Amino acid sequence: MEELITGTPEKLFEGTIWAEGPLWIPQSQTLRWSDIPNNRILEYSPGTGATREYATGVEYTNGRTLHPDGGVVQCSHGRRRVERDDDGVVAPVVDAFGERRLNSPNDVVVAGDGTVWFTDPPYGILPGTVEGHEGEQEYGGCHVFRFDPAKNELTPVVTDLVHPNGLAFSPDESLLYVADTAGPGRGVPFRIAVYPVEGGSCGTGSTFVELEDDAPSDGFRVDLEGRVWTSAGSAVRVYAASGALLAAVEIPEKVSNLCFGGADGQDLYITATTSLYRLRTSTRDATWDRQLR
Repeated sequence: MEELITGTPEKLFEGTIWAEGPLWIPQSQTLRWSDIPNNRILEYSPGTGATREYATGVEYTNGRTLHPDGGVVQCSHGRRRVERDDDGVVAPVVDAFGERRLNSPNDVVVAGDGTVWFTDPPYGILPGTVEGHEGEQEYGGCHVFRFDPAKNELTPVVTDLVHPNGLAFSPDESLLYVADTAGPGRGVPFRIAVYPVEGGSCGTGSTFVELEDDAPSDGFRVDLEGRVWTSAGSAVRVYAASGALLAAVEIPEKVSNLCFGGADGQDLYITATTSLYRLRTSTRDATWDRQLR
C-alpha cells in the first residue's frame, strides 16, 4: 500500500487560543489561518519561516477556501456571513436566509461551477461564546447551504445534521462530506456524513465514519484519490472512500482542521489549538490543479 504519510509533525508556530481555517494561498505561497478567540488572521511563509498578523479585528473568521478565480472566500462568525477577502478588501457574499440572519457560518467550499457551499452551526452565537457575539438562531436550524451568486439564491441542501461543521467534496463533486460536531451531549454521535450530489442538491445522506467521543472530526480535506484526511481529536486520520481507516498520526494538541499546500501541494498544514503544524505526505488536495489555473 502507498505510504501516505512520509514525515513527522513539525511545529511551525505557537501562540493561538484556537487555531482554525487553514488555507494555502498559491499566489503568495503562504499558509493563512484564523486565531478565532483572538479575532485575528495569521499568515505563515515557508520561504522565510516567519508568521505575521495578516489582519486583526476580523470579526472572528473561521473556515476559508480558494475561489476558482483566486479570491479567498471565508466564514465570519461575528458578521454572521460568508465573505470574500481580496488582498485585504473584504466584502459580503451572503448573510441571510430570506429575511433571517444566518447563525455563524463555519466552513466553506466552492464548487467548480462557482457556487458556494457552507455550514452554519451556532458556535459563534451561543451564550458565553468567545468566537463571535451572543445571538439568536433566527431561522430555527443549522443547515448546510448552497449559494448561487449568479442567481443570488441561497438554498438549504442538508438539514438533517445537528451541528454541521467541516465539509468537502469528492474529487468529481458527486459526493459531499459533512462533519457533525454536536456529539453525544445532544443525542448524536460524532461522525462524518456523506451525501450524493446531483443538480446542485443533495440526496439522502448516510454515515461515512463514526468517531469516538474524544475524537470528533472538525475539519478535513479530500485528496486526489478520494481519501478523506480529517482531524480526529488529537490526531489526523486518513480514511479510504470506503470508510476504511488507512493511516493515523498523533498531534500533541487537539486538531481543528487541516489543508494541503506547499510548492508541490504535498505538505499537510494542521491547525491544532495553540499551534500550526506541518506534515509531509505523498498526495495532494483534490482541487489542487484547479487552484493552479
